Amino acid sequence: MTVAPPRPPASQDRVAVGHGGLVAPLAPPSKKRRSPLWARLTVVLGVLLMLASGAGLAGGKWVLDSTTSAVTQQDLIGNTKKTTTGKGGDPLKGPIDLLLLGVDARKRWAVDDLRSDTIIVLHIPASHDQAYLVSIPRDTQMQVPAFAKNGYPGGVAKANEAFFHGAQNGGGWAGGAQLMAETIKANTGMSFDGAAIIDFAGFKGVIEALGGVRMCVKQRVKSHHMVWVDGKPLFLAEARKTGKPTKPIWHEVGCKNMEGWEALDYSRQRYGLTNGDYDRQDNQRQLIKAMAKKASSTGALTNPLKVAQLIKAAGKAFVLDTGGVPVADFVFGLKGIAANDLVLLRTNKGTFAGNGAGRETITPESMEMFKALQEDKLGEFIVNHPDVIANEKQP
Repeated sequence: MTVAPPRPPASQDRVAVGHGGLVAPLAPPSKKRRSPLWARLTVVLGVLLMLASGAGLAGGKWVLDSTTSAVTQQDLIGNTKKTTTGKGGDPLKGPIDLLLLGVDARKRWAVDDLRSDTIIVLHIPASHDQAYLVSIPRDTQMQVPAFAKNGYPGGVAKANEAFFHGAQNGGGWAGGAQLMAETIKANTGMSFDGAAIIDFAGFKGVIEALGGVRMCVKQRVKSHHMVWVDGKPLFLAEARKTGKPTKPIWHEVGCKNMEGWEALDYSRQRYGLTNGDYDRQDNQRQLIKAMAKKASSTGALTNPLKVAQLIKAAGKAFVLDTGGVPVADFVFGLKGIAANDLVLLRTNKGTFAGNGAGRETITPESMEMFKALQEDKLGEFIVNHPDVIANEKQP
């Protein structure tokens, strides 16, 4: 059984968000046990790593070992992997940076006909007492490097198109992720310890296993992907095949418990929202946290059989790269981590920074934020730039 590394001293860069968005350094954490970090991050590591929150779970390591075979593992970061790790070469010590890519993979679409519309960097500082999510806008214009593995010559494209180009000619999802990672490194300087590809369509099974999740709709929005047919929600292509009358699906303002299809459909909308893709990013992060919260608040994580069910369901929803660290070791090597609320950071302050051609540029301030991430100084950066913190107010 892998033993968790000793908890490092608290970082002076830890920050807290107060009323009015004010930011101030946090005092060293108390000895009182907080919610484990991974249970509050993302289902990619959340449903998998939420097992870490059940530190006292009898047979927990055995349950994890027996169920991680359901998780597909591939090399997703290629030559963007960091050249240095933590003390003694241990990747679980020192700062950790993971690239999270969301795709909408439906059965009728070819494996290489996908774009990654969700691009998030998860940063954990060396102190392991804080966590940050930084989104990269899908429409950001980037220089995409040549990709020898499938013959792609390189060129200028939107950020989400890099995944598509890497997946062509046999590259598959792993090729798409590798070229995306190389593109981000070439344009921002960031490199990674690991990565995950999230299939949002595959999350349905996870949410159903949880019994639904509580979501808050901030803006009334019409679904551009699904409609009602005889009282049942269907994707547009499936609805057309029935030849029956359809009714639009509207997501109304307010908080409610959503079934899997409803939560996923809402989190995919961007047309009709005030800030387009930026609002969609907020809704997807809300879904991620809602799933983690539901699992940790229902007692599911203290039930070995329920944990196994969640892990198996999650295994169908993503592909994981832990940088060569066995998944079970990765989980238990971090089980002692405690954290304050996850800090969500906005690239370009959450507004479209157009270049006149329907694409975005990265503002100088956001480039400074990326540099601070690389240097493990995000806490210091936030103190000087508090407006980069995303507003998570609910309706």
